[in-house]
Amino acid sequence: MSNTLSEQLQSFIEYLQIEKQYSTYTFEQYRHDIEEFYVFMKEQGLHSLKDVEYSDARLFLTVLHERKLMRASISKKISSLRSFYRFLNREEMLETNPFSFVNLPKKEKRLPRFFYEEEIQVLLEACNGESLLDLRNKALFELLYGTGIRVSECANLQMKDVDLALSTILVKGKGNKERYVPFGSFAQDALTAYINQSRPSLMKDQIHSAVFVNHRGGALTSRGIRLILNKIIENASLKGKITPHKLRHTFATHLLNNGADLRSVQELLGHADLSATQVYTHVTKDQLRKTYLAHHPRA
Repeated sequence: MSNTLSEQLQSFIEYLQIEKQYSTYTFEQYRHDIEEFYVFMKEQGLHSLKDVEYSDARLFLTVLHERKLMRASISKKISSLRSFYRFLNREEMLETNPFSFVNLPKKEKRLPRFFYEEEIQVLLEACNGESLLDLRNKALFELLYGTGIRVSECANLQMKDVDLALSTILVKGKGNKERYVPFGSFAQDALTAYINQSRPSLMKDQIHSAVFVNHRGGALTSRGIRLILNKIIENASLKGKITPHKLRHTFATHLLNNGADLRSVQELLGHADLSATQVYTHVTKDQLRKTYLAHHPRA
């Protein structure tokens, strides 16, 4: 990779870090997509970004299709390059953006998977127990299902962010945007029991303010949370997979099924765009249809 290409990429990464305040995971994904395009450029004998034309961008899209990548993956890579060129245009490093008119493949419409209320009850029963880890796992599950927060938001939750008196948590979401999220009485009871009875003993000699801790006393990571959820579904003897995001889908679906309005659910989830929340209306309509077909005598 030439010095110029390397410098242009580094300038873009610094922009994502400082101005956009993207997470390490996000800007590393951008870096990966752009470096992948640099490899393509080398194969095509293109030595600088200003040599890339619309036909080259189209050829890169064709190459991605030939690799049989998912449409969502292809769209992400093209979007990364479009944003990269847009940044270079803004900084007057380049005059054109060959990816401006490259059509992104249509997204596959997949309905979010969620648990039925009966399944949630079975999972909650699998969390019951009196050990230090049982109390932690119950609080973790109740909070994820009761607030719909992302796994990263849960892992980053600090003690000062939890207000047990008001039954709310202060969540730092994408782009460091903050929002207050309420939780109900079940999560309240589980959190109180964990914080008062379990967390101090689990902490051992560790000094930090993370709400959820592992068995060694360190802060629980996103990976650790996923492992705990897998253990819970194993104990519940339920078929299928469980992920923090599936609990987030379940949170939103159950709210809408029980009459919550879309705007409120958007605020609770921390979605910047209402369209990201609207996918759950398809889920609820699907649920209504299943209920109708199952119970109406002339269905």
